[in-house]
Amino acid sequence: MNEANHSPSSVPAPVPERAGVGLKAPHYQTVIDNQPDIGWFEVHPENYMGRGGAPLRYLERIRRDYPLSLHSVGTSLGSHRPLDQQHLNNLKKLVDRFQPGLVSEHLSWSHGYEWFTHDLMPLIYTEQALSLVVEHVEQVQETLQRRILIENPSSYLQFKQSTIPEQEFLVEAARRSGAGLLLDVNNVYVSCRNHNWSIAAYLDAIPPQLVEEIHLAGHAVQSLQGVELLIDDHGSPVSNPVWELYRTCIERIGPVPTLIEWDSNVPTFEVLMGEAQSADYYLNTAREVDRAAAV
Repeated sequence: MNEANHSPSSVPAPVPERAGVGLKAPHYQTVIDNQPDIGWFEVHPENYMGRGGAPLRYLERIRRDYPLSLHSVGTSLGSHRPLDQQHLNNLKKLVDRFQPGLVSEHLSWSHGYEWFTHDLMPLIYTEQALSLVVEHVEQVQETLQRRILIENPSSYLQFKQSTIPEQEFLVEAARRSGAGLLLDVNNVYVSCRNHNWSIAAYLDAIPPQLVEEIHLAGHAVQSLQGVELLIDDHGSPVSNPVWELYRTCIERIGPVPTLIEWDSNVPTFEVLMGEAQSADYYLNTAREVDRAAAV
């Protein structure tokens, strides 16, 4: 197989308004052998930027049967330094090869002038930072020749220099750049709980028409100097409060593709399927409500 030239599809496969899961290496063969009834898969493209090898072969095989979303973690939209054009070119190659239905990135940064961190660092929400994020999103979209989605972060601190509420910063970045939004419901819950923000006010600021994907994940609860802190660790089932918040979100914005993220303490594929089936239940309920309202 000529991996450099082969493409499983010549056009993007739309991501359905169903639940999907993050594709993990331990589950490659299970997916190929069992062909589970799941809507789609999402991967971090940085894990597939090599020239070849087993991960690319498995992804190519799975992409033949399922729609795919690429969720980048290395673009560093909020960095004060220029974006890494070689990284964008590598991302472009993957987009062209696998034709994902959705491409997304985080509202964060990870690159300094002389260093790189695997953590997704928070932004100071100012007009200057907003202009920089918009410029970077436009650069990504120009390179990829397609619209991307911007994801709201989970946060554990606030900067005194910030002058724009996070949700307003996020929406304005999408509007000015022409991007869409990836609404991470767990991140909304985690950030609002950590900072005593109003969850209702946060969601009210998000225009439903901008939301093209939702993420759900588990979080951990820790104590820091006697204060409860929620950590977005993607290492457990979705909590009941986040499921309830998800129900509220899709009642407001309608059914959209929904991903179950589980990146640490990765369980069996059957456990992931159970979480995805729960999300599909909420999505189907929202559709039934919409149909009843239309009668």
